[in-house]
Amino acid sequence: MAKIGFIITLVLAVMLFPAGLAAQEDTPPSAFKAASPPNDQLHLAEAVICETLEAFKPLNPSVIFSVNVGSIMCFTAFDHVPERTSIFHDWIRRDRLVFRKKLVLKTPRWSSVSSIQLREADKGPWRVEVRDADGNLLRILRFSITD
Repeated sequence: MAKIGFIITLVLAVMLFPAGLAAQEDTPPSAFKAASPPNDQLHLAEAVICETLEAFKPLNPSVIFSVNVGSIMCFTAFDHVPERTSIFHDWIRRDRLVFRKKLVLKTPRWSSVSSIQLREADKGPWRVEVRDADGNLLRILRFSITD
């Protein structure tokens, strides 16, 4: 009887072990991460500079804006906000901080926007640095203001 039990166990091990090994070899590492619990980090899903918003969606996103547009916006959308927190939109012209806007994010998803009025003196290269509450850089958006 013990011999039959041993043979059944051996047959099952031979049948299951290679299948399990093959599944691990063929499965990309990212598939294992997807099955893990949700990450507790803030996740920036979208960040653009645009002319305006329509139904809280960016309208006319670009990297070059005419000063005649009058104003532009930085739109950020977070698809995972684990807890109420703050972010910053740092508007920088020619490596000089011009404007810093603190924005509050709430769970579970949140979108934020900041804007600037454009003047003739604002022509040239710009960037917006999106930072978390601890000052960590999440994204850099580069753009230019022209005639």
